[in-house]
Amino acid sequence: MKRISALALAALMTTQPALAEDTPVKPGDMSEGIDLLGEGARLFLKGLANEMEPALQGLSEKLQPAITQLLELIDDFDAYEMPERLPNGDIIIRRKPDAPLPEPGEDGKVDI
Repeated sequence: MKRISALALAALMTTQPALAEDTPVKPGDMSEGIDLLGEGARLFLKGLANEMEPALQGLSEKLQPAITQLLELIDDFDAYEMPERLPNGDIIIRRKPDAPLPEPGEDGKVDI
């Protein structure tokens, strides 16, 4: 009985390498893998967007009044030069020399 089980085990072990041989990879097989990677990336980004949507919505609601106030202060972005940072940390946004002056406010004064 021991000989039969030993022979069966030996026969089984000799067939394993034949079953484990890899088939050659064809060029078309890579496109399927790339498609799966693309699908995985798309699903990951979709899930990330779904997770971040409530936080971004809350941030948008909090920033809306500040952005509206900023747009009221700056009449035309094309009338200003790029911001300049001074060595002491101050930031200056200069009006372009050829830009028209802003309209006076309700009290007849121009904010500077």
